[in-house]
Amino acid sequence: MRFTRSILSGAAVAALMVGSTAALAAPASAAPNTTPQKVCGSAYKTVNSAPVGTLGTVYLTYNASNGENCVVTIRKNPGTAQDMSAWIYVPDTEEFHEDNGTFTSYAGPTYVTGKGHCVDWGGHIKNVYVQVTGSNCGSLKENRVTFTR
Repeated sequence: MRFTRSILSGAAVAALMVGSTAALAAPASAAPNTTPQKVCGSAYKTVNSAPVGTLGTVYLTYNASNGENCVVTIRKNPGTAQDMSAWIYVPDTEEFHEDNGTFTSYAGPTYVTGKGHCVDWGGHIKNVYVQVTGSNCGSLKENRVTFTR
């Protein structure tokens, strides 16, 4: 529960900051055929994903050679810049990384070292948010939450 509160608090702070830094954020641009591997790197293989309503998908990828996870949120229909995010958190190590701003195609990449650890991850597009906790933990069941604000 502590993590959920910190993410939601972080999202609220980030939302306030976006208003003051939107002019500084460079929108990501990509062809409509953007893939997680094009954003994270060719060595990263998709290990999980979650739809962001009908707006796009958040992808969790993993690079077996360096033990890193990468998360990217990719819009289904790139275009006018929209508020988006991609984030990942490793509860065991408290390592956290996020990309939050106004983008035309995707948010991310966000990287953490996750080998041998469960990860929490997610993102949003416009007002649709996805949060996946306890993910990629072997036989343990993850928890997925999608909500709109």
